[in-house]
Amino acid sequence: MMDQELQFLDVGEHGKPRKIAVIASAAEPAAGRAGAVAKPGLVWLPGLKSDMISTKATALAAFAREHGHAMTRFDYSGHGRSSGAFEDATIGDWLAEARAVFTTMTSGPQILVGSSTGGYVALLLLRDLLRSAPEAARRITALVLIAPAWDLTEELMWRQFPAEARRDILERGVYHRPSAYGEAYAITRQFIEEGRNHLFAGQPFDPGRPVVILQGVMDVDVPVDHARRLAGFLSGGWAKLIEVADGEHRMSRPEDLELLYREITKLAPL
Repeated sequence: MMDQELQFLDVGEHGKPRKIAVIASAAEPAAGRAGAVAKPGLVWLPGLKSDMISTKATALAAFAREHGHAMTRFDYSGHGRSSGAFEDATIGDWLAEARAVFTTMTSGPQILVGSSTGGYVALLLLRDLLRSAPEAARRITALVLIAPAWDLTEELMWRQFPAEARRDILERGVYHRPSAYGEAYAITRQFIEEGRNHLFAGQPFDPGRPVVILQGVMDVDVPVDHARRLAGFLSGGWAKLIEVADGEHRMSRPEDLELLYREITKLAPL
């Protein structure tokens, strides 16, 4: 099924060309609901070093199929089946890819669902569209963010790195960061410095639609205080922070997934 649905979208043709792998699944018609208003589609934005066939993405696709949502998911460059090397990618690249997928591969109302770095990219996509393409931004009806790693490169990397890691980045151009989820991965000077073009920096930001934040209190990768700060600078009364006392970073246990489904259902009733 996945290979039949897999498509490739060309992004950055005139500067940094890459082929972005996308799976776009249409909503299945609901039996006995002739004339029913179509539900918003779901757009999945994965985390750093994750992909569109992770546990949460696959589970969400099954939920979408069962409950009549279209779903679009993709791999960032340097991830999964998309082209490019991870070491060459930047936050700006992933934002451009998310925008291309959203504007090219989706239609009608959409809920952005982002995990970790994907939560950050979802926020950046909304901000970018609000500034430059308000008609497209209006199609985003809500965001559901799982442990959103906003301002990743500065707040969760550069400011947290030990002195030797910063020295490696400045002098050698790269730091190989250990990971609890696999082998160490390269954080480049380009990744850190380009990331400074995309910071929220804790300044008030009115998303103009509901933003639901699901955050594990036991998360060591994106601490709960980081999520609380995000809820604090999202203005307009749109933010809803749900803290899971025993939740960790992945938030992929059955009870975590059920929480995710419930919150999406509240935003788009069955």
